[in-house]
Amino acid sequence: MAWTVGLACAAVVAGLAYLALPLLPATVDWMAQSGGRPDGVDAAPADDLGPTEPAQCRHLYVDALWSALVWTPGSELVESTDPPTTTAASVTEALTPAVRMTCDWVSDTGQIHTTVAEVATDAGAIAAAALPSLGFACIEKDARVRCIREDGDLVETIETGGGLWLSTSQAGWYPSDYTRRVADRVFVAMPTPTPTGEAS
Repeated sequence: MAWTVGLACAAVVAGLAYLALPLLPATVDWMAQSGGRPDGVDAAPADDLGPTEPAQCRHLYVDALWSALVWTPGSELVESTDPPTTTAASVTEALTPAVRMTCDWVSDTGQIHTTVAEVATDAGAIAAAALPSLGFACIEKDARVRCIREDGDLVETIETGGGLWLSTSQAGWYPSDYTRRVADRVFVAMPTPTPTGEAS
């Protein structure tokens, strides 16, 4: 009798689990956007923004990347208009970016500092000429210049184009494809001309 009841209970549990399985992705997404987010951060979905420029840190991240950030142990986000975090201080002073937002993440893993700003339309050419002497490797593609520097566990990326500046400094914390995914959000409203070539 006990075996029969046990098998019946197991069958009921398996059936309920099967019925609940389609709700699992929605549940995980809800938990990431509400209970797991840093205090004071808007949890509105970012994936449906369309071709508009981000207005706050939450808008820089598609939902999957946002979830990866907020679920990292010890994750905290501070949003401000602080100057970019970069070792290329001389270039920053020359370009004088007008900061729209700076998103400073800290966690038990490391730190990420990302700044979105406005710069002159010729900032890409200036960055491409000045940053290599500071250890950055630069490429030009789709009317944008991206420069990257690695030094131990520090990875810096500076990208300019269409009057916009995007810089990220990562120390010990490297979410999958972070810089490209954020750049896609920042430069999404820019026209995409035929590539004019690459320079390193």
